[in-house]
Amino acid sequence: MPIDPQQLLRRILLGEDSVLELKEVRIEGGRVVAPHRDGLADELAAFANARGGTCVLGVEDGTRRVVGFEPGDLDRVEQYAQAACHDLVDPPLLPHIERLWLPDETGAERAVLAVEIPRSLFVHRSPAGYLARSGSTRRPLRSEQLARLFQLRSQTGIVRFDEELVAAARIQSLDTTLWRRFAPAQSRERQTVLLHKLGLARRDEGGVWHPTVSGLLMACPRPQQFLPNAWIQAVAYRGMTAVPADDGGLYQLDAQDMGGPLDQQVADACRFVARNMKVRARKRIGREDLPQYDMTAVFEAMVNAVAHRDYSIHGAKIRLRLFADRLELCSPGGLPNTLEPESLPYRQCARNETLASLLARCTVPESIPGLKTDRATFMDRRGEGVPIILARSRKLSGREPEYRVIDDSELWLTLYAAAIEE
Repeated sequence: MPIDPQQLLRRILLGEDSVLELKEVRIEGGRVVAPHRDGLADELAAFANARGGTCVLGVEDGTRRVVGFEPGDLDRVEQYAQAACHDLVDPPLLPHIERLWLPDETGAERAVLAVEIPRSLFVHRSPAGYLARSGSTRRPLRSEQLARLFQLRSQTGIVRFDEELVAAARIQSLDTTLWRRFAPAQSRERQTVLLHKLGLARRDEGGVWHPTVSGLLMACPRPQQFLPNAWIQAVAYRGMTAVPADDGGLYQLDAQDMGGPLDQQVADACRFVARNMKVRARKRIGREDLPQYDMTAVFEAMVNAVAHRDYSIHGAKIRLRLFADRLELCSPGGLPNTLEPESLPYRQCARNETLASLLARCTVPESIPGLKTDRATFMDRRGEGVPIILARSRKLSGREPEYRVIDDSELWLTLYAAAIEE
């Protein structure tokens, strides 16, 4: 929602508080010299770790005077603020920045920059450490506060991570065609009510509606705009390793980044495997194609990867690797609760309940080569995915697929290729 300059001016006259910070901007020799970039990063990260807030660049703190800066310096000041958000805060912040005219004490219009920081899904570290806004100041988080904040903003909290609202996104980010596929055909409820019941949107403390993590992942054409780690990276290699050959020859056969809604990512990843695996033809009574991988097992593996990965881990993506002798699928996040790799065929534990529910309503596309399934939707909620992966892969290749947990932060699945005679 655009910032109302008059409303912002009234807030400035009242001074700084838990959601408002004022900073004078000084430019010397074509460079921004104030506010200090580290201090600015600390203030913005403290907002993100609390309820969010707005930093107005171009207003003196003590006097609350609008001093602004030259309009020709707007690009320079905005780049300065962006650098503070991206280079000095881990994980980086996604600010909403607006250029505004505000009147000074004489009534003359001055250019200012409003940097709006939403309450974050993550916990952010800035140059001064882990900070949170308290009143008009930032304060370091004590160890017990920090532990609690990490818990609340992870999948272990009372509200699961896939149900968290994304404050940087607006309800308009959800595509009507994409979210309507989950709605009952005869529903007459208001859009926001329906989106809330489907787990696609929630209201913040101020009553403003925002998409949830699940809403963006399933009903936004470009969820990566708000959740930069929510995509699949696929690479097909010529040999058995990802290391370039000594002779400098081609070692990557194909590569693709899959974005968009999760069901689209799954379908694109399956097509990538089908496109890059070898298939041998055997002729008996009729032609019989013998692929390296069972595409039904690949489909189940990809669905499990997007449905059960930990989306709260910043900077981690699903990685799909095709080698000459195997397929490797790496999904961010260890196994939830007390699950172990050996118990996967026998137990269920959904990390993302809302996502699983939505995927259970997505129709399986007919355009995935080699996919043979009796199921009409991506998930059946009966826990049959892992047994299907193991049984069908074992039958085709003669080797047992392997699940491994790496450093309690990644789940690796290896499917071995069936022997294909050259």
